[in-house]
Amino acid sequence: MLEMRPNCECCDKDLSPEATDVLICSFECTFCVACAKNYLHDQCPNCGGELVRRPRRPAEKLANNPASIKRIFNPALRNKNT
Repeated sequence: MLEMRPNCECCDKDLSPEATDVLICSFECTFCVACAKNYLHDQCPNCGGELVRRPRRPAEKLANNPASIKRIFNPALRNKNT
């Protein structure tokens, strides 16, 4: 099951489980679309993998399967792939 991380690792933007502007890699590194396009060039700066749209978790499933509350933030990622 996906962790559904709560923020963009690059800019720390809040990303709800229902958000549609979220991209992840196969390791679940999580980024907003703006950072993925503008800074990361659609490639995960951590593993080098492709970034794809994160699926949304239906609200009725969140009660028993909540999204993660652990935030991962690394502002240096903005400069890593520029």
